[in-house]
Amino acid sequence: MLDVAGLVRVLLSLPDVELRLAWLRELLTRLPPHRAAPLLDALCEESERLDPGAREAVLALAVLMVGLGECEVLDRLREEVAGRRLLSLDRMLRRAPPGSPQQRPQEPPVPDYGTGRELTVGERRSLARRPHRRSFEKLLNDPHPLVIRQLLQNPKLTEDDVVRLVAHRPARREALAEIAQLPRWLSRPRVRLALLLNPGTPQHIAVPMLCACTRGELREVLLSADTALLLRATARELLVRRPPIGVDRAGATVH
Repeated sequence: MLDVAGLVRVLLSLPDVELRLAWLRELLTRLPPHRAAPLLDALCEESERLDPGAREAVLALAVLMVGLGECEVLDRLREEVAGRRLLSLDRMLRRAPPGSPQQRPQEPPVPDYGTGRELTVGERRSLARRPHRRSFEKLLNDPHPLVIRQLLQNPKLTEDDVVRLVAHRPARREALAEIAQLPRWLSRPRVRLALLLNPGTPQHIAVPMLCACTRGELREVLLSADTALLLRATARELLVRRPPIGVDRAGATVH
């Protein structure tokens, strides 16, 4: 029977986050919720105690939860969390109660690509595929999610570009949804923090990523005047759970 030590060992034996996500996704299809929930809760609890292996493994779990969005698997895990008071997993899965519908911001105009006419979505996607950065400034401001999806796959795209996308205010929710499906970018600390500090980031993206934060990142979230109440409360709980500075199980300085 798989325990938390075995879970961490298997995940860290896989060389990149995509393989770890695939393994975790398959695990959740095999394990019934009453077995999966306490196992994942134990992993989150070990991460909160700053076990180095668990902290690395929790990043993959957080990225998976963001990618899954709202689905039956997570609903069943939440039922187990509520019934068994699995508090560490609850911090990753919690959602704010539904409120009044928010008005969507007005969609920004299509950038002027200098052709004398508005380019079609297909033409803009073609530009986003090209192996140079000539049109990146305009493509980063394109409102269409298919254009952004294509741009996010361009090997010339940099982390600075993605941080700009994520930090844009008002938040471009379609762009954030595309980034949420790309572990390559979602697992980067700067991208994660930019997501958390943007008040327009959907909470199903922001809340799981809090569980992968360092002490300093949690403090930045708490210090931001724009942080939503649910994120603020969760960040405070996670910070309280951190051991004193300078203490972890390996004797290394903790963050």
